[in-house]
Amino acid sequence: MARKDQLTGKGPMSGNRVSHAHNKVKRRFGVNLQTKKFYLPEQRRWVKLRVSAKTIKTINKKGIEAVLREAQAQGVRV
Repeated sequence: MARKDQLTGKGPMSGNRVSHAHNKVKRRFGVNLQTKKFYLPEQRRWVKLRVSAKTIKTINKKGIEAVLREAQAQGVRV
């Protein structure tokens, strides 16, 4: 399974590891992915999603239905 957020599509970024001597070596910044179950009251079912911590905060703020509608408008299947 790819290390991507299922709703936003956010994946790992790349950057540099910088030593004290200012030597630069490529590295990856992973996404803080969590597996979480959400209840959809409209459909009366639970959905298990692999989402980032930032997406969980967005879901807590806007609600799962609104976030799912936005994701489906962008072409994400859930």
